[in-house]
Amino acid sequence: MTNFLDTIRRDASLAEGLARRLTQSGILDAAGLQRAERAQQRSGERFDRVLTRLGLASERAVADAMSLTLALPLMSQADVPLTRAFDTQLPLAYLKEHRILPLNEAAHGVALAMADPLDEETASAVAFLLERPVIRHVATAGDIDTAIEQLYTEGQPADRGDLANAYSDDASEEDVDRLKDIASEAPIIRLVQQLIARAVETEASDVHLEPGEDGVRVRYRIDGVLHTVETLPPGVRAAVTSRVKIMARLNIAERRLPQDGRIRLAVRGKDIDLRVSTMPTLYGEGVVLRILDRSTNRLDLEDLGFHGPVLDAFRRVLAQPNGIVLVTGPTGSGKTTTLYSALAGLNSAELKLFTVEDPIEYHLAGINQIQVQPKIGLTFAAALRSILRQDPDIIMIGEIRDLETAQIAIQASLTGHLVFSTVHTNSAAATVVRLLDMGIESYLLASSVTAVVSQRLVRQLCRDCAKSRAVPKDMLRKLVGDAFAISDVAAIDTHIAAHTYELKSAAGCPSCRHTGYAGRTAVLELLEMTDGVKEHIVEGASEQRIEKAGHAAGMVSMYRDGLQKVLTGETTLEEVLQVTRIR
Repeated sequence: MTNFLDTIRRDASLAEGLARRLTQSGILDAAGLQRAERAQQRSGERFDRVLTRLGLASERAVADAMSLTLALPLMSQADVPLTRAFDTQLPLAYLKEHRILPLNEAAHGVALAMADPLDEETASAVAFLLERPVIRHVATAGDIDTAIEQLYTEGQPADRGDLANAYSDDASEEDVDRLKDIASEAPIIRLVQQLIARAVETEASDVHLEPGEDGVRVRYRIDGVLHTVETLPPGVRAAVTSRVKIMARLNIAERRLPQDGRIRLAVRGKDIDLRVSTMPTLYGEGVVLRILDRSTNRLDLEDLGFHGPVLDAFRRVLAQPNGIVLVTGPTGSGKTTTLYSALAGLNSAELKLFTVEDPIEYHLAGINQIQVQPKIGLTFAAALRSILRQDPDIIMIGEIRDLETAQIAIQASLTGHLVFSTVHTNSAAATVVRLLDMGIESYLLASSVTAVVSQRLVRQLCRDCAKSRAVPKDMLRKLVGDAFAISDVAAIDTHIAAHTYELKSAAGCPSCRHTGYAGRTAVLELLEMTDGVKEHIVEGASEQRIEKAGHAAGMVSMYRDGLQKVLTGETTLEEVLQVTRIR
């Protein structure tokens, strides 16, 4: 029989076939194709994997294109068998490891769903084990994982009605030993695992367990928006909370004070970290789990939303040997990910890098990461003082919260170190004023801080279903004028004629759970410490004057950066207006 890979080699290459079909369907544009090609050249990864890793196309879209390119059937829900087969020859661990699933058997062979249909070694091994030819079907990894769980997981998903009957008495809250026993019973363990697994499958960033009088409301934050997924019966309030606390190694007997912990586990073959926070409320402890998926962490500035003048300015700042670079924005705006991306780009064998964090969100190879522990005196300031005796080149401070930490950061920058940190303010200019209010001398601030990045996150339009939107000429002129700071109508028309802009609107499809959005990107502004800005800082100017000086030096506001992303079809005007102030 002809080798399957030989057939592929006779046709157009896989990359060419996928690129052609994805661009024809409008899922992949020219800019995205170029990014994917550059990433493939740098990493050596296969083209389909590059597309999904960069978020340029969904798993479903790539699987569809792969099916057409390779002329292989695509597994549907109807193809999933009702009972499992070949248990002896193909054990569950083997199916999970190789992301495969036997579908059905016919006279001409066994249909085998494969997340990687080009895996010749696995296909040959299965054919040998089953002593039958294998007919490959293309499937997404998520679909295979879901089907395997339906067929092979012991027991069925916990029935909420059964749970309500089994755990109908919250009196167990007062009996710690009994609570431990309940939290270790199979139904509660399975329930918590299902809640976490479903959150990971839907690419949620947070799981919220909110106790109320009538039950426990479960909500997932997906692309920055909370969605209620179900309400658990009141009787499981204490048991579910206790199960999470046991997993996070927290004190289940302490219900009066907030607690923080961490869980590390594998879900659907992915390494997942969960940051756990508990909070006492009227009807019990509320729990929030922040999901940190280490396998999909994007540490590339362009992937995060940096482009054009903002990207050029940030790269200039990163090339400087010393100074302080600050990233500001509200909680959950991607500040730490931006800093990680900067560190990942600077990390090399010739430099010694340290981070001081609370908590450590992602583990970075080659970087010395320190977890703050205030209970034993290891604060940001204490850790920084010790780090400076370790001969560092680059230091990242998780957050500047007080004057002492700020002073040590300035001292480090003035003695030849490059320092990164975050501050919670509303804009880049407001960060300068905040540090002055902390008590930092204006001349020290002007001579040490090299740039401030302010950012927010907006939802990206789904690449599978976004629709082109007709825009009146006057509105397009207004958007282009605001986005590129052009006031003359003739100049705006010239700009429009020289560029291709396409506004899009949200539609909704299965890939994006019918929301019209999939993923998020940052809208940014970067204030460089030019001579003009420094003069205003030393003079003690207001936030408005510092911001005006920044704009005069070429700073692009978050609003303008957001409009540029609207004009290229990345997001919508509504999303940008929701998170930015028009300045």
